[in-house]
Order: sequence, then structure tokens, then C-alpha cells
Amino acid sequence: MVTGIPLEQAVELMTRGLPPLGQETLPALQALGRTLAGDVPAPMDQPPFDRSPLDGYALRSADIAGAGRDHPVRLPVVDTLYAGDEAQTPLLPGQAIRIMTGAMLPPGCDCVLRQEDTDRGDPVAIYAALPPYQNYIRRGEDYRAGSRLLKAGTRLDAAALGVLSSAGMTEVTVCRRPKVGLLTTGDEVVEAGQPLPPGKIYGSNGVLLTARLAELGIPALCRHAADSPAAVAEAMADLLHDCDALITTGGVSVGDRDIFHQALPLLGAERVFWKVNLKPGTPAMFSRFDGKPILSLSGNPFAAFTTFELLARPLLAALAGEPHLLPRRRRAVLTTPYPKPSPRRRFLRGRYEEGQVALPEGHSSGQLASLVGCNCLVELPAGTPPAEAGETVQVWLL
Repeated sequence: MVTGIPLEQAVELMTRGLPPLGQETLPALQALGRTLAGDVPAPMDQPPFDRSPLDGYALRSADIAGAGRDHPVRLPVVDTLYAGDEAQTPLLPGQAIRIMTGAMLPPGCDCVLRQEDTDRGDPVAIYAALPPYQNYIRRGEDYRAGSRLLKAGTRLDAAALGVLSSAGMTEVTVCRRPKVGLLTTGDEVVEAGQPLPPGKIYGSNGVLLTARLAELGIPALCRHAADSPAAVAEAMADLLHDCDALITTGGVSVGDRDIFHQALPLLGAERVFWKVNLKPGTPAMFSRFDGKPILSLSGNPFAAFTTFELLARPLLAALAGEPHLLPRRRRAVLTTPYPKPSPRRRFLRGRYEEGQVALPEGHSSGQLASLVGCNCLVELPAGTPPAEAGETVQVWLL
């Protein structure tokens, strides 16, 4: 029996009409990996002056016409320019100026001869001729003032931040990312580092999802609550006060301790859907409170991880206005068989490399160790028989 709405419908219900959170201005070095909120115009020419690309001599091309090893041209050296010097002495006909890489070119110069083609003396012997503007970097050759330096939607990497710095810019306006509250639940859960009583387990979902959010560049605030509807409602209210969205794990199925069916009404949240037609993580639930989204996931670690990738990432991408937060999909050849049929749309952990994907051992929704080293989810469509090696499947890259 098919239970729950399709994954695509769930994503559409979560993101429909959801406005991005806006923008914020950050110091440039804190904006690595962030997305530009608007076009950035260049405030200056780069380079801001004509400059030399090498160590050599600033010359007039007409003065060295016909120069060669057998018939050098000798010119007096009237000045030396280093990077950072202001070129104040004009180059007159019949003169040379010693110049270093990056230095401002003097007025009157129209080429630079590399020092290897001279004797470096004074007067300097010139052993080669150059056409006008050879080895001559013009002002604004990289970009001109007022041109578009970076376009809206650019993800800021090291090169982009270097470009901003080259223009003297120390701040940049980026899309604001959501601060996410993360609430784990369960009386059976004990914090790592504490003694483990009989019948208890160490919690992994809080660390697992906080770390995954950090990998995506999303700040998170994590708390744990016992299996009490009142306690969970209070914890949700506290987290939503400080956060833009809330993700919870556990308590969403049909057992006696699946308390979100009571906690969300206590909070005053509006439930949008419950159950998505996929495996693992079928009982995923989505609600809203004061316009803020609440995504409630299964407490089984791999189920929580899978539905985070499939549901939370589209939600976060919509809130941030950053499409690159969405999972990327590829087609791959399965190199490992999967022995079970898939009456429901199924997602497996896998290792994708160069168009092929292998499955590890251990696919229970409660198993976490086999996720280590995996870099994708492997999708098996609903109604398919056991998967054979050599089949082409769709993978969702992590």
C-alpha cells in the first residue's frame, strides 16, 4: 500500500511562496562560500596605472629599432623604478629607465625589454628590438571602473575574494543564510561522554546533522528534549525564537512515544503534510509556526540523514536564495547488486566515482557506520525488482 505524498510534492509544499531571507553585509574574508546578493561594480581601474610585466628596461620602441646582438643600441639609464614607486621622470628620446616587475611605467615609454636581452650596464646595451606596446600592461587591462566585477549569484571562492581585494573592497553583500534550530528527541538517548545505562543509546543525530549543516555553511543551534509533548513544544518555541527554521528528529511515526502529533498542536503549529512516499524516512512531517518552517524527520540515523538531503536541503536553498545548496544528480552504473525489490521509492547510500557507484554493506535505516566514506544517495524507483550490477541508476551527490 502506497503511503504518503511524492517527494517532489513535499518539496513544492515546503518551498511554495517561501521568500528568501534577504541579504547581509560581511567582511570579505567571512564571505567565503557565500552567494552574492547583487552585482558588484568595479570601483576603480585594475591595474590603476600602466605597469611593467617583467624586470627590464622601459624604452621607446623607435629608439631600439634594428637592435641585435651583432649591432646593439646603447642608451643612458636615467632612472630606476621599483614596484610601488611613482613614475615621475618622463622617458625622453634616446633614454632608458631600469624597471622592475609591477612598477608604474614612466610617461613616454611604449615598451619594456627584458633584462636578459641587455648587458645591464650604464649605458645599457640593447640586444633586441620591440614593437610598440610589447610587454606593456595598460591601465584597466584586468577590469575598468564601473564594469561588472562580479555578478549576482556568484558563489564566492578564493578567486572571487581575491578580485574583491584587488579592487580595495573589504566588505561584500551576500544572501543571508538561515540559522537552523536542531531538536533531537528521545528518552533513550544519552549524550556522548556520559555513562551508558542499560537500555540507552548514545545520540548521533544531533552531531550528524549539525556537522552536515556546517558542511553546507549553515549555522545551527542544537538541543535535546525528552519524550514529553510539553517539553518538546517548549523547546521548539525557544529554538524558533532565535532561528529561521527548525529541524527535529524522532517522534514522528505511529508509536506511543511519537509525540510530535501532540507537541506541534501544543506549540500552535500548522501541519502541512505527514508521510512522504520514500524509504527510508517515510514519516517525515512538515509544519509552520509564525511563518517559520518546521521539518520533522525520523529518529533513525540514516533515515534522518536521507530525508535531510532530500527535504531539508531544498528548504534551506529556498530560504537562502542559493540554488547551489540543492543536491546535484548524476546517472551512474551500479557496480554492486541490491538483493531486495523496491515497492516504494528507495534511497541507498553509495560511493560514486567516474560514472560508477558501489554500495556498501548495511542499509538499515538505523545503521550509520556504513555511511562513512559514502558520497551519494542511490535512487531505486518504486516498483522495481532487485537491482543488478550493470544497471544505470540515478545518484544524488552529497
